[in-house]
Parts: sequence; structure tokens; C-alpha cells
Amino acid sequence: MTPASPAARSGVVVIGSVSADVTTFSPRLPARGETVLGEEFTLLLGGKGANQAVAAGRAGTTTNFVGCVGDDLFHDLVVDGLSDAGVDLTHLRTVDGPTGVAHIRVDASAQNDIVVVPLANAQLSAEQIDAALEDLASTASVLLTQLETPIALTAHIAARGHELGYIVILDPAPAADLPAAVWQNVDIVTPNETEASLITGIEVTDAASAERAGRWFLAHGVGAAVITLAGQGSVVVTSNGAFFGPALPVEAVDTTAAGDAYAGYLGAALANGATLAEAVRLAAVAGALTVTRQGASQSIPHRAEVDALLASRVG
Repeated sequence: MTPASPAARSGVVVIGSVSADVTTFSPRLPARGETVLGEEFTLLLGGKGANQAVAAGRAGTTTNFVGCVGDDLFHDLVVDGLSDAGVDLTHLRTVDGPTGVAHIRVDASAQNDIVVVPLANAQLSAEQIDAALEDLASTASVLLTQLETPIALTAHIAARGHELGYIVILDPAPAADLPAAVWQNVDIVTPNETEASLITGIEVTDAASAERAGRWFLAHGVGAAVITLAGQGSVVVTSNGAFFGPALPVEAVDTTAAGDAYAGYLGAALANGATLAEAVRLAAVAGALTVTRQGASQSIPHRAEVDALLASRVG
């Protein structure tokens, strides 16, 4: 088969989790055994995979999502939410049983904690992944995945994506120990400071320590490391050196899905031919806008909003 031209492969494939996000907002999070009164409750589309697909779709890039949803009352919530973002659901499989659920608690400082129950997500299979990646290899160039799928599947996704010529981007969240071989199939890794610290054993607190952690990833076979530092910005480490991406100062309301917005916009920009520096800049704006709004997928901005904020900062 003759390889498709780069222009023909301008799409993004996202493989990962999808959930119904049950989110409560309260002045503070309860201590163990304590009950506090909340101020608001939402039930919306979530899951790291779905959030990244929404971000890539809203960035204006052809996006395909590969995952599993249950046949329960949350099915339509998932399908409608992804479809509204322009995501192609040809490879979203409906399975018997309940859809994955995430319980998110957010306090007044915009910090959160999350309990994820995989449910339908556990039925994602290597066969489903292989069929999707082979089907989309002629039209998509970037593959995004995360760690809300079993580690063995993550290894398979990265290896198969690498074999088929995708730019493989791994968001290692929630952080976990991965087999050494996985890193050799990852082109770009996008941990936040906590995930980078847990995986590398290097305490990441600033740009200098983030660069050291980035070097760890490169030494283990990753092509480039993009380590996000929340309000401090991000550090990008490649074989050619390191550079710092400044953060945009914003008033945070809810940090849920900020990392997913960042990863989705990063992948979308790269699929459209942007340099890594250009993609990081766009991703940073998308992440900043996301934290100014409540919730997961619905807080992810559309491309016009990102472009407008970028233009205002340049001006």
C-alpha cells in the first residue's frame, strides 16, 4: 500500500475512556467521615479519552474516538456529547452493562479529587483497537491515549500506533508504572508535575526539575516530553534541547479536564502540521480557558475562543 501524503493524514485518533461525570461543588472537601453541604451538582460527559476527543474536535480537526460505552441510561449522554463536538463515533462500541462513571469533587480553590469506576471501559479490546487503527491509518497521523485503560492495552496501543506510523502521544494519567518497552513507542509524553514526579522519581516543582524529568523520559526512549506545571507554564524537552512555554494568568474555577484540553489541542495542532512549539502554545491557551469554567468536557473551549485569546495577547 502506498503511504498517504501528510496532508491526507490530518486527523486525530483518540483511544481511551469515556464516562458519565458526576461532579459536586462545595466550599471545601470533606474530611474522612465528614459530610459537607455542596453548592452545585452536574452530570455530564467525561473520561480522559472522551475529553481529549472533544478537545481535538473543537480544535477543528477530524477526530475519531475509539472506546466502549454501556447500553444504560448514560449511553445517549456520551453519544450526544461526543457528536456535538464533531467526533466520529464509527469505532465507539456499545457493550452490555453500565457506562463508566467518574465521581468528581471540586472545592472553592478549584482543586478536585476523582474516583473513576471503569465499567464499560474495561471491555475495550486489542481487536477493537487494531481494527480502528488500521482503518484510520490512511487519514489520521496523531494517536492520543491515556492510562485509564489497562496497562497491557496501553502497551498494545502504543506499539501498534508506532508500527502504523502514527505520532503517538501518551498522557500518563493517572500515573502508573509502565513496562520499559512502552516508552520506546511513544513520540510525545504529556505528564503534569505530579505524574512526572511519580513516574520518574524526580520531584518536579519548577522548570529546572521538570527539565530533569523530561530528560528521564528521553533516556527511556520517548521522542519528546511536554511537562505541564499548572500556573507556572510548561517545559518541553527534546533531543535538540529544552524550552519553556509560559502560562496564561487566569482565575481558576475548576481544573477538571484542563490536561485533557491541553493534550487534545496539542494533538490536533500537530496533525495539522504545526511545530511542537506552536502546538504547545495553542494547547496552553486551551488549557487556561478550560480552568475558568466548571465541569469536564463542556468546559473545553472551541477553536475560535482560543484564537481570539491568542490574538488579544499578541496584540
